[in-house]
Parts: sequence; C-alpha cells; structure tokens
Amino acid sequence: MSLLQHVLHIDQSLLAFVNLYGAWVYAILFIIIFCETGLVITPFLPGDSLLFAAGTITAGTQKLDIYLLLVLLVLASTLGNKLNYLIGRFIGPRLFSSQHTWLFNKKYLHDTHRFYEKHGGKTIIIARFLPIIRTFAPFVAGIGHMNMKHFAFYNLFSAFLWVGGLLYLGYFFGNLPFIQAHFSLAIYTIIVVSLLPAVITFSRQWVSNKTS
Repeated sequence: MSLLQHVLHIDQSLLAFVNLYGAWVYAILFIIIFCETGLVITPFLPGDSLLFAAGTITAGTQKLDIYLLLVLLVLASTLGNKLNYLIGRFIGPRLFSSQHTWLFNKKYLHDTHRFYEKHGGKTIIIARFLPIIRTFAPFVAGIGHMNMKHFAFYNLFSAFLWVGGLLYLGYFFGNLPFIQAHFSLAIYTIIVVSLLPAVITFSRQWVSNKTS
C-alpha cells in the first residue's frame, strides 16, 4: 500500500496496529510525531491525519486513553521541535561562516535572526498547522538564533494547540456516521485546510511581485 493510501485510510491502519500491538501503539505514535517535528528529513510523515485518527479510534474503541495520548504526543511534539531548533542553532553559524557564499551568506543569517526576534512566536504557532513547514520552522528558528526562552514557550503552547486540537476533533467528531462513511474525504479536508494558509500567502506574494 502506498504512503498516500496509508494516509487516506490511516484509521484502518492505526486500528490494525492497536489490535496487534496494544499499548505499544503509544510508543509508535510518539516516535512518528517526534520524527515528523524533529527531523528535517521526515516532513512527509502524516502528523495531522494521524492525530485525528488517533482521537477517532480512542473514542470508538476505548483501547487508548485520550489523556495519556495528549500528554505523550504533546511531549513528543515539543521535544521534536526542540531537537530541530538545537540542530539549526548548532549548524547555523557553521553554514553561514563565510561572507562570500551565495547560498549561505551571513546577511541571510542576520535577516533570519531579525525576523524570528520580531515574528518568531506567531511563526512557530502557525507553522504547527502547516504540513512540511512545521518540520522546517523550528530548524530555521534555531539557525536564526530565536531567543531560547521565547522558543520554549511558543513551542509548548503550539504543541498543545496542534496535538490537542486534532486529537479532540477526532475524539468528538471522528465517529459520527457521516465521517465514518467518508473518512478519506475527512482526511482530504484536513490536508487541504492545513495547506490553505500557505497557498493563500504564496498567491498573494506572487500577485504582489507581478504588480510591483
């Protein structure tokens, strides 16, 4: 089964894992969320749909505990972002060590730092709900040396919003007959809605560049 099919039918795949591995599913979910948020090489992992499906299965089977899931996955998401931030913070000065490199010019490093000092908090929060971008935002925040205390606060706050919002969305609405009958459509909707802000921003920027 392809990755897209797994994502669209993630409720069935996750339920099979729950039935097969029981409590080990907590560890599996923890690792997936940690890797999606913590490693820039795994932005393709299905964070949004996985959280929604986990909430749905928790309500429908009672084989998972919603409160334990919330705590573990908020922790996984927070630690993943923190690791990503620290990696960016560590390699940033080394990548941008030369003033004369076109791709890694120090000016870009200074511009990134100023941006995250001014807009870092809302960037970390918004990025949580944008697939792929949420994987790179903490990495870039580290490269830009966003204030560590500010990052820690917005990291934890955004993790609660993202994980809690999608878990409980699935928990309360995922087992409605219409959603169950059209689960793939629900996953499509989640993916499209999560990508919409990025598409709108890109479109506005493209129009602005064309008219300037």
